[in-house]
Amino acid sequence: MQPPDFIKKIPKVDRLYQQLSVQADVQHIPRSVAIQTIQYVLETLRQSILDGQKNADDISEPLVLEEIITQLIRKMQPNLRSVINASGIIVHTNLGRSVLPAEVIDHMVTIAGHYSNLEYDLDTGKRGQRYKLVESLICSLTGAEAATVVNNNAGAVLLALQTLTAGKAVIVSRGELVEIGGSFRIPDIMALSGAHLVEVGTTNRTHLKDYETAITPETGLLLKVHQSNYAITGFTASVSLKEMVSLGRSMQIPVMNDMGSGNLVDLSVMGLKNELMVQEVISAGVDIVTFSGDKLLGGPQAGLIVGKQSMIDAVRKNPLARALRIDKLTLAALEATLRMYQDPKTVVEKIPTLRFMFRQPEEIKQCAEQLLESLGKLKPETVHMTIVKKDSKIGGGALPLQTLPTYCISIVSESMSSHKMDQHFRTCKPPIIGRIEDDHYLLDCRTILPDDIPVVASAMWGNDE
Repeated sequence: MQPPDFIKKIPKVDRLYQQLSVQADVQHIPRSVAIQTIQYVLETLRQSILDGQKNADDISEPLVLEEIITQLIRKMQPNLRSVINASGIIVHTNLGRSVLPAEVIDHMVTIAGHYSNLEYDLDTGKRGQRYKLVESLICSLTGAEAATVVNNNAGAVLLALQTLTAGKAVIVSRGELVEIGGSFRIPDIMALSGAHLVEVGTTNRTHLKDYETAITPETGLLLKVHQSNYAITGFTASVSLKEMVSLGRSMQIPVMNDMGSGNLVDLSVMGLKNELMVQEVISAGVDIVTFSGDKLLGGPQAGLIVGKQSMIDAVRKNPLARALRIDKLTLAALEATLRMYQDPKTVVEKIPTLRFMFRQPEEIKQCAEQLLESLGKLKPETVHMTIVKKDSKIGGGALPLQTLPTYCISIVSESMSSHKMDQHFRTCKPPIIGRIEDDHYLLDCRTILPDDIPVVASAMWGNDE
């Protein structure tokens, strides 16, 4: 089949580039990027003509130029962008987990813009060790003898297991063989470390005698894993840390606890379900503990390893520790976050993750009312909005059964489905990430702050891409 004659009238690259050079929105874009985009748009247009999807009306210079400008603006946007989290999930793994406090960000900016003593001991004038910059803080807050830090908790678990148990058997309850986001599975990490997995008990019930029976001369570790993003309820039984530590000491076998989220405050004081604190795990006598820096701790992505001095020393000497080491910006953010925990009276207010968790329903309702008022001034007539009472979740693999009362803006459109609405709001500037329940699009105000209200209103109705 011969291509239509009008395909020869597609605008030329040079002509289109000349037209772009006088367009204020894109004239700053590098020439190489502009040329590549023009060629891409023209090739796509040619293929569409050959496929019968475009006709002679579609090749006019203004239309082609408009598409090129749209593509250029989209291409020059940062791929990693800030979004409005209106999902109500506080530690949202897909949205970057914890929001950092302003003081933490300021410290990161200072370190990023200057040289630093990352691995330089200011007292001796000799080479230093980066983990030392936060070790005393971590030990002071947790009660551990020693501490080190790597890039994330998966790395912390892998490093600890490989250091302490390579070639040995590790005993763990079947009910704790978890898989979390990104297909991270404890059995896979254990296999990668060189340890041999020994499962004991059943999915819902594990007893101390199960551990005792499984111990052999090849046993190198007793491992307890936080169940993270699920919970087993009903006819259940599990072994306490105190019991495991007692068994480990009697058999001279170390005990490790992968806490997952990690937690340094008493959540029960604010009416939340009990979540063990790192301090409690250390007090129970556990030899080595791993947890995340960017979940309940409310800091940057990091994997903290705390415990007995001899074991932390061994972990540091593992060559893998260098491959997993923390960078200077993360280290700056972690130190600034940990310093906030030194004052229990102000830590909840200063750290956004904790502030979102402990936010009172009355405050959230007031935010919802203000948001509804702002949105109502701009919304199309075919869109209907009401305030509804719902539940939020903490997220990040923490307290999976815990719900938090919240207020949402429920949005229904006469001309757009909830899924189309979700797509529309994701293309706003900044993107707005809500959730869908019963075919209603919801903006959960637990994770929307008063300062976000004008931004949300403007983005939703007047700023789509």
